[in-house]
Amino acid sequence: MHSLPHPPIFRAMQTPPILTDRIALTRNRAKATEFFLHEEARAEVQERLLEVNRTFTAPAVVTGLPDIWREIGSPVADDDVLTLTPAAHDLVVHALSLHWANDPVGQLVQCRHALRPDGLFLGLLFGGQTLHELRACLAEAEAEVTGGLSPRVLPMGEIRDLGGLLQRAGFALPVADSFTKTVRYRDALHLMRDLRQMGENNALDARLRHPTRRAVLLRAVELYQMQYADAEGRIPATFEIICLTGWAPADSQPKPLKPGSAVQRLADALNAAEMPLPTDLRKG
Repeated sequence: MHSLPHPPIFRAMQTPPILTDRIALTRNRAKATEFFLHEEARAEVQERLLEVNRTFTAPAVVTGLPDIWREIGSPVADDDVLTLTPAAHDLVVHALSLHWANDPVGQLVQCRHALRPDGLFLGLLFGGQTLHELRACLAEAEAEVTGGLSPRVLPMGEIRDLGGLLQRAGFALPVADSFTKTVRYRDALHLMRDLRQMGENNALDARLRHPTRRAVLLRAVELYQMQYADAEGRIPATFEIICLTGWAPADSQPKPLKPGSAVQRLADALNAAEMPLPTDLRKG
């Protein structure tokens, strides 16, 4: 007997679209020499762990740059399938690489399964405001020079959407917040060179496989200076880092109250007089 084919939605969930060329990403990271954004993110993680005020005995860090993050926990490569043992960790940090994931929800689910009950997940990734200045100038320049646009930038998520991913992945008490770092450069070419040194240059699977035309780059540099340069001629580059926090579900965690279970009336809490509903509204 032939088995029935899987419905299209099932196949789509099992095989997410390939966004990232992992070979190119690994090659880019191998050439990285500039790590200041990872150092900023690592300091943010350390500060948040101090606020939690808990001793973690089995931490793991999902990262493409293990040497930077080793002091936080045991490094785990940010492959599509993570080499994490189920229920083996009380802390998992996804360290500034989730934006390169082909299946972000799948990555979060794997991290949750790796946590013990009431274990902590911290995920840091670049958000949608990252490099908005450069993206706008490159798009405008390419449209002017070539009449079209090529894939250059990952579809980085907005904070409201990324917070929802934590819930989809089954985390309890999910929280998403962000901070922004603005770095000033001599010009856009200096910024693009810095991105290569960070290992964050284009590794999209659908990217052009030949160098960007010189005329496009020069026009983007010109537009960046015209639209964003300060009084000293330096340009800003925005990096938005979104922080995702969630806990592996546990019976000890606080639970939301059931509807109708409040023990104090709202009028009492507000020290206000309670007005009865009109008769016609009470009937409805």
